[in-house]
Amino acid sequence: MATITKRGAYIWQAKVRRRGYPRISKTFSTRPKAERWARMMESEMDDGVFVSRKEAESTTLEEALERYKKEITPYKKGAKQEANRINQWMKRPLAKLFLSNIRGQDIAKHRDERLAQGKSPNTVKNELILLSHLFNTARKEWGMESLQNPVANVRKPKLPKGRDRRLLKGEEEKLLEHAEDPMDKLIILAIETAMRQGEIIGLRWENIDLKKRTAFIPDTKNDESRTVPLSLRATKTFKQMTRQISGEVFPDLYSSLVSHQFSSVCKSA
Repeated sequence: MATITKRGAYIWQAKVRRRGYPRISKTFSTRPKAERWARMMESEMDDGVFVSRKEAESTTLEEALERYKKEITPYKKGAKQEANRINQWMKRPLAKLFLSNIRGQDIAKHRDERLAQGKSPNTVKNELILLSHLFNTARKEWGMESLQNPVANVRKPKLPKGRDRRLLKGEEEKLLEHAEDPMDKLIILAIETAMRQGEIIGLRWENIDLKKRTAFIPDTKNDESRTVPLSLRATKTFKQMTRQISGEVFPDLYSSLVSHQFSSVCKSA
């Protein structure tokens, strides 16, 4: 049974009570809106397809991001990078909206604004992938079955063609001249081993064998371990580095920082 009550000059509250279902209520600015919502809820209950919207209508994107960062992010490979991306999301106006109120047009607006700010298509795409997985997680695991994923049907930024750039004569020397420690050593290892940025940042000393001149990578982008041979120059570079108690070869570096520093080095060179 539905009841409509006037709670103020411009506030109408609709309540729906039905045996076997939780009590639900919602406020509206007009009585017709309240009546329309109540009829829709009762119809869903009659058809046996009702799913509570309470969680989605009372949880903001900021709150959901905080929960996602605590429960999901720590178990991902790029946890540090994703945590940083989540922190950036939480600073945006969209984070103040309830999950149920976020629409595809809101996501599209965010996409266009970020691209207009000069962010790369890949950066924006990764932001949307994060948000999409959050909505799917909230729907499947956090009791928000009624929640729709507003990212699903939004057009993703078109990525540029893959790069095949090679260093020209003299460019390596210029890069190393302007790179500070440990960025200079990371650049040398990248050139000598052809490892991915994430693989180099994730290196640990227990996986470096200077006698055999190998670097073992237990967890790659393809979810397969591999052993990388080290050149004499790469081996010498490792020997010049100070070992940290943490066991990490580059304890103070993370992906976005490396990208920022490398970009600065390139401009200086």
